[in-house]
Amino acid sequence: MTNQNNQSLGKAIEEVFRTYNLQDKVDGVRIINSWESVVGAMIAGHTTDLYFNKKTLFVYLDSDAIRNELSYAKTLIIKNLNKAVGKEVINEIVFR
Repeated sequence: MTNQNNQSLGKAIEEVFRTYNLQDKVDGVRIINSWESVVGAMIAGHTTDLYFNKKTLFVYLDSDAIRNELSYAKTLIIKNLNKAVGKEVINEIVFR
């Protein structure tokens, strides 16, 4: 028996994500998992929490000085995070 509607497993999974509105959650997890590789171990070590919602990454830090420095590099961090996941997922970062 042959299947007339052949599609790759990846395409089928993407369709399930779209159908159940899961793609944003998957993208958020990918962004959060890329945080340390983009900003480095030192900054990741001062990161107390990361939260992703509606194309915005909320970054909680334990250092006011690092928070201030990161605010100057926000555009570059957004660009590098999107590059790390292979598509535009975030357009804003809020440092707290």
